[in-house]
Amino acid sequence: MITYELLILLRLMPKAELKSALKRTADAIFQKGGIIRKLENLGTKDLPFRTSVHGVVYNKANHFLFEFNAPPSSIASLFDEYIRDVDVVRRRLYKKNEPVQFECTLDNEMKPPPYRKDVQDLIEQAEQQNKPKFKYNTNLDYYPFQK
Repeated sequence: MITYELLILLRLMPKAELKSALKRTADAIFQKGGIIRKLENLGTKDLPFRTSVHGVVYNKANHFLFEFNAPPSSIASLFDEYIRDVDVVRRRLYKKNEPVQFECTLDNEMKPPPYRKDVQDLIEQAEQQNKPKFKYNTNLDYYPFQK
């Protein structure tokens, strides 16, 4: 299953109602065959602009981030369900990309060029491509390939 991130903004409400709204949101994920990996409360924040949903204008909202795994076929119906929920001000669903693992090479990059491994490899490769040259000490008194 693919990992998704759901950023959901809920209207300001008492804790009991907020708890039921979060439970409703989580149950929708479970009913679609999903598994919640992480739920993060990002707090109550001002919205960057006024948002009107279901005939009400909102300036502040409770921000929550769900990280969950679900089959891709269930995402559209899950999103439709959140559109109809009156407690949800905004919702954004993203496919989570796994971070790319890389090795830090700062120590190697700080070395002078002749001491770096990649530069040494390039020098070695250039030496292998050197063509054999005529040696003048072959006991011949002339250059045999002269025109």
